[in-house]
Amino acid sequence: MTLPGRSPAHPGPGAGNTRARYRRILRFAAWHLAVVWWFELFLPRIGLARLAVRSRSRRMRNFAQRFHALAVELGGLMIKVGQFLSSRLDVLPPEITAELEGLQDEVPPVPFADVRALAESELGSPLDRVFAWVDETPVAAASLGQAHRARLLPEAAADVAFAGVIVKIQRPGIEAIVDVDLAALRKVGGWLSHIRLVSRRADMPALVEEFAHTSLEEIDYLHEAAQAERFADEFAHNDAVAVPRIVWERTSRRVLALEDVTAIKITDLEGLRAAGIDPAEVAPAFGAVMFDQLFGSGFFHADPHPGNIFVTPTAQPVAGRPWKLTFIDFGMMGDVPPGTRRGLRKLLIAAASRDGRGLVAAIGEVGVLLPTADTAELERAMTHLFARFGGMGFAELREVDPREFRDFAAEFGDVVRSLPFQLPENFLLIIRAMSLTSGVCSSLDPKFNLWDTVEPYAAQLIREERGSIVQDVAQHALDAATTAVRLPGRLDGLVTRLEDGSLAVATPRLERQVARLERTARRAISALVFAALLIAGALVRPDDQVLGTVLMSVSVLPLLHGLLAGRRRL
Repeated sequence: MTLPGRSPAHPGPGAGNTRARYRRILRFAAWHLAVVWWFELFLPRIGLARLAVRSRSRRMRNFAQRFHALAVELGGLMIKVGQFLSSRLDVLPPEITAELEGLQDEVPPVPFADVRALAESELGSPLDRVFAWVDETPVAAASLGQAHRARLLPEAAADVAFAGVIVKIQRPGIEAIVDVDLAALRKVGGWLSHIRLVSRRADMPALVEEFAHTSLEEIDYLHEAAQAERFADEFAHNDAVAVPRIVWERTSRRVLALEDVTAIKITDLEGLRAAGIDPAEVAPAFGAVMFDQLFGSGFFHADPHPGNIFVTPTAQPVAGRPWKLTFIDFGMMGDVPPGTRRGLRKLLIAAASRDGRGLVAAIGEVGVLLPTADTAELERAMTHLFARFGGMGFAELREVDPREFRDFAAEFGDVVRSLPFQLPENFLLIIRAMSLTSGVCSSLDPKFNLWDTVEPYAAQLIREERGSIVQDVAQHALDAATTAVRLPGRLDGLVTRLEDGSLAVATPRLERQVARLERTARRAISALVFAALLIAGALVRPDDQVLGTVLMSVSVLPLLHGLLAGRRRL
């Protein structure tokens, strides 16, 4: 296995460089694991736990800074590892996540001659026979690949009805680098699985495989192209959302050609105003589109940072606006299963209702919290959060004393890290998507209040859920009615068996007890049917006044039956 390249971030060819990279990662991990063992396990055993506690924060920061430097030097998946770990608030302390949070793709672009060779090998033809021209200066460079502007040949342009394209090309040798990095990470994950301090908080081999799955999807451009087309299909009904078209004849696993849809960057306020677009109108539209993805189909863009969203002016108004939102870069997408989506709907409703206890219950339903989790402290923290900050817009939050934020963040972080849970990858992608959405919206409009977008969606979800609730209540009413019909017959059968001697009775007192049981059962069933019909009528009446009134009126019959039946037999 060879790793072609030119710099420390792009090792030169040869198995020696492969082994050197592998050993470099393992040495870094082994040293810092030894430090953790010394301070967190050995010193407490010999009575020096206070020494470990005093130096813990500094040691965590030092580790994060050294990992940051290693990631920038090696490139490859190491930068992705840092970005991935920065969001694992359930696993890592804040000293590490805060340092890695700002880690970006800080690697230089690959020389064009190298990426040209790879692209020509993938496409099976010289670039000048595939494209009319290709700009040698990349539009963007990242740790896994880089993008160049190009123009299709006239014949190809006529076939797809556009000429300008963006060509994404993988870094030469990146697949081999990914293999080496994943092998090293799997080794480190195995080490960590044998450390009780870590294993009781996280399944590290599972986390590594979770990261590997996401990374391997990102370097498969055929997969990204398919994701882009699926996203386009999801929004085919919405003219206010645009997606670049794929040039499949110029696309492979390591080369992706797609329509150049470059327009105004969503956070370019001056550019928006120059085009006659009010940034304050873009914010709620963008938030609404992201909610459509998360709570509609469940297939959502998991990396909606400003560089991946354009505002495209249109000649004709679209949905009453002279612009539309254009999404690009579909390498990181989230797909929420139906069960998780139902839990998320309840979570959104609880958030909009400022219901801390309901929010924690919804988090448990999503599957984040283990059944053994003691949620009392988390419920208290969420209730405190809603009571103090619930409903505030970004402008209002800026006026809150920063010390209050810091105190609450520290308290809330301790509560979260003390609970036995581990966020699944899709849930992390949801948090990432919503965090980026909030950041983009607040940069567009400092007065933007995310609650103004959340609450209409929650109201819509409640209306949608009402139909399901009515069906459930109707089913319970039917079950109760069925029980009401069957149970007296069963009790009569029991009495008959007692009377004909097929069931021996030792004393007449038992007959009186059975009769009393029968009367109690009849009254309880009548009360149950009365309550079911009354609740069903109350739920249905706002949407169907006639049916709701009928159900509520009919509920009087079982109520009277229960009262009169009881009096007749007293």
